[in-house]
Amino acid sequence: MMSGRYLITAGLQCCRCRVICHVKRHYSFLPDDVKSLRAVVNPDISKIRNIGIMAHIDAGKTTTTERMLYYSGYTRALGDVDDGDTVTDFMAQERERGITIQSAAVTFDWKTHRINLIDTPGHVDFTLEVERALRVLDGAVAVFDASAGVEAQTLTVWRQAEKHHVPCLCFLNKMDKPAANLRFSIQSIKQKLKANPVLLQIPVGSGRDFSGVVDLLTNQKMIWKPKSMRPDDGRMFESKPLDQSDEPELLQAVSEARAALIEQVADLDDEFAELLLTDFSDNFDAVPSIKLQEAVRRVTLARKGVPVLCGSSLRNKGVQPLLDAITAYLPAPSERHHDLVRWYKDDLCALAFKVLHDKQRGPLVFLRIYSGTLKPQTAVHNINRNSIERMSRLLVPFADQHVEIPSMTAGNIALTVGLKQTVTGDTIVSSKASAAAAARRAQSDGVESKKRGEQASVVLSGVEVPDPVFFCTIESPTMAKQADLENALNCLQREDPSLKVRLDPDSGQTILCGMGELHIEIIHDRIRREYGIETHLGPLQVAYRESILHEVSTTDTLDRTVGERRHLATVELAITPHEISTTGSSCELEFTEELGGQLSPEIKEAVENGVHSSYLQGPLLGYPLRGVSTLIKSVKMEPGTSPAMVSACVSRCMLKALRLAGGQVLEPVMSLEVTVGEERLSSVLGDLAQRRGTIRDIQSRHDDKVLLATVPLAEMMGYSTILRTLTSGNATFSLELDTYEAMNPQDQNTLIKRMAGLL
Repeated sequence: MMSGRYLITAGLQCCRCRVICHVKRHYSFLPDDVKSLRAVVNPDISKIRNIGIMAHIDAGKTTTTERMLYYSGYTRALGDVDDGDTVTDFMAQERERGITIQSAAVTFDWKTHRINLIDTPGHVDFTLEVERALRVLDGAVAVFDASAGVEAQTLTVWRQAEKHHVPCLCFLNKMDKPAANLRFSIQSIKQKLKANPVLLQIPVGSGRDFSGVVDLLTNQKMIWKPKSMRPDDGRMFESKPLDQSDEPELLQAVSEARAALIEQVADLDDEFAELLLTDFSDNFDAVPSIKLQEAVRRVTLARKGVPVLCGSSLRNKGVQPLLDAITAYLPAPSERHHDLVRWYKDDLCALAFKVLHDKQRGPLVFLRIYSGTLKPQTAVHNINRNSIERMSRLLVPFADQHVEIPSMTAGNIALTVGLKQTVTGDTIVSSKASAAAAARRAQSDGVESKKRGEQASVVLSGVEVPDPVFFCTIESPTMAKQADLENALNCLQREDPSLKVRLDPDSGQTILCGMGELHIEIIHDRIRREYGIETHLGPLQVAYRESILHEVSTTDTLDRTVGERRHLATVELAITPHEISTTGSSCELEFTEELGGQLSPEIKEAVENGVHSSYLQGPLLGYPLRGVSTLIKSVKMEPGTSPAMVSACVSRCMLKALRLAGGQVLEPVMSLEVTVGEERLSSVLGDLAQRRGTIRDIQSRHDDKVLLATVPLAEMMGYSTILRTLTSGNATFSLELDTYEAMNPQDQNTLIKRMAGLL
């Protein structure tokens, strides 16, 4: 048990004064106030909310986060993206560009609840940041521009939340914009997200006259009135019940919306429907607001519907009710049912989901604790690396500032110092023995163990990393700086798994592979600023892939005599083209059922190595393969044949099969959304036609046109500059990877000639 003085001292050492002021003001520590202090450090798990803020770029995620921090008492001044003084956008590149580049975690309290919040990027180049945040969060707030509704990147982040079964709230931001439209936004959520929006508020006023909201559960009207004598920071607002003196149009709208809400919730929740029919059959409107709130919470946790609230974060309106909704409707960690929690019981089980590098303290690892307690100065076991590491310090994350604490319990997000081998996606447990015990419990529960063995079944699933789509060469200014550059790239790769670095075997050059132009530009800038190395980047190139055209079966034999020892191996295999995905290599390897049980583990591993090495270079241009299935039919060898020779035989057989199957080049194709005025639409369409673009749809959004198209990534280099010129700066666009498609023969031949230096 630690004292109040200890925490304040830790704060003085590790964070700015404003955080300490928050701790002292909010909790009012007294010297002998020891019991409440333990609740502060480790609150009850039912009072914890681990949430993320996700949205399309420029929908207002960071501004909404800043308002939450201000109203909770964490900050003493309102941060602004345009002023570059926000808490969660603390990188120099973020403040210069006014965008979020890496997710930032911050911990604060709202009323009786602890909120661990992660502000995620909206730009498609940094989609991995959203992916790994949603992997460990229990709930999410999707922020929408109320004038635009669902946009391109909104779809991407929503799909990521769906994949991880994360319950969501919707916040219709920017209700003060002249083009803001509640009905349009609700309709776009239904149509584009295929979700079931449950409207909990309606706005009071529209556009510049937007002044507040009416809570449909309680019929309370909340109005934010600017005070002439003090800054309009939105902290003070008036809340009162609706009465007959209010505008008739508002009363009618509230009455209709509340009736629709009650009917919708009754359709989605059987318990609430039964309550209405038994106790309030004469007057549905008389149902208590607390019963309606409980029903909305059940609907949200079951992911049958998504509560929708509205406001304007920039104008400081509607954020406090959003915080109330987060604590009321999103789940506590104990309400998210993870099997591993049951298997590990009170033993430690945590997932590393993010790594940062600190010049003084080394790697800082973010952990989501699923069970047990985390303490500093203890040894922990990394299942993925099969290594034991000692954690030296334990911190609570406050964006780029941290407070040291003596322990942290299940349900929380912690920042650790001292885990030097741990990377994103690793499972951390207290010991090998606890992992083995959990595996036995999992097996006794009837869970099928994975092929890698019992222990694999109690490893938390990691983060799925998308393949990079751009690459370029990177060179250090001098040979003396080459070692420093390699160290910088190693650190950045550990922080950002979507960044890949490889060495070209022919030229000896270092190749930088990333998710887009902006991604590589940011990496280049960070190397210059954070590591002091003025590197040179080569021209950006597209990361093509290759696949095969036909199914082929073939056999090959390798006969070698090394010294007095003869190595003889014969391999028969078949390769088949199959569907291509946008993540991972989408290449598969299988053994026939009979062969799989005959091969020893060493020979089986040798065969796998031979096949996977063949996937790295296709038969046409040497790009990695996608969409290929390999079936190993037979492996025959003389006694004494080494596994290395078997692997070489498999590689030769694979190369022979790939040449017989015929190759095709796959190129990344992007989903493009352009919002432009009607008068400039023809110019944009003409430009896309020259870029091999395919128009999918043209929609109307208020006075603008929204153009939906698919365009090869190779044709989108520098598109932002061209679009700005065509539209005089009056257009916006967003891109995301849609799929890999086979190039048409003419374009493929042109690419092959260009690669061969004939063009």
